[in-house]
Amino acid sequence: MGKVSGWSAKKVMRLCAKAIIWFIGISIAWVALYRFVPPPVTAPMISAWASGRSVDRDWMALSKMDPDMARAAIGAEDSRFCQHWGFDLEAMKKAFDRNREGHKLRGGSTISQQTAKNAFLWQGRSYLRKGLEAWFTALIELLWGKHRIMEVYLNIAETGIATFGANAGAQRYFHHDASRLTRTEAARIAAVLPLPKKREAISPGGFTRRYGNSIEKRIGLVQRQGLDSCVR
Repeated sequence: MGKVSGWSAKKVMRLCAKAIIWFIGISIAWVALYRFVPPPVTAPMISAWASGRSVDRDWMALSKMDPDMARAAIGAEDSRFCQHWGFDLEAMKKAFDRNREGHKLRGGSTISQQTAKNAFLWQGRSYLRKGLEAWFTALIELLWGKHRIMEVYLNIAETGIATFGANAGAQRYFHHDASRLTRTEAARIAAVLPLPKKREAISPGGFTRRYGNSIEKRIGLVQRQGLDSCVR
């Protein structure tokens, strides 16, 4: 009695406590490092390499990107980005209600949550990944701030097959870098973000074209209402 496969319950508890402490310390150090250093690799990049593709990425500081790129991301993905602390409870509730009513499944992930997932975790759905996503989201909100979160997001989000970041996407689709994006071009890149393997920013058709046009209108709204104030 009091033994678990030759281990005392106290020893098991002690090892679990040490593992948790190590995880907390390592994850905090990891997030703190990325506050200053661009993430060198992400799970989607590894997946692209594993499939035999050549990864295209070209980091650009947010301050050098055309401001409409961040506005397009906010308008398309997370209009309350500057107001919430990583989790938009209102959007999550709407997504839950919509899914419960039997509509097409949608998430309520913020840009902060997507950044945490892309930078530190793997793709897919599981309670473990969602739990870790919440932990890393809280850490980047605390240690990075909004400007850095948007900068990392716009540099590691997949903007095309094996293409990562708004700058690489701009060069792929429009043959110039992200500092010279027009409002239409920024909107088209943002329209690609949810499904980069199925949508093209150049000469888009159908839904992608209509969605891009809708985002282009939202860019002006984001600017007029100051919804991008935290990244300027």
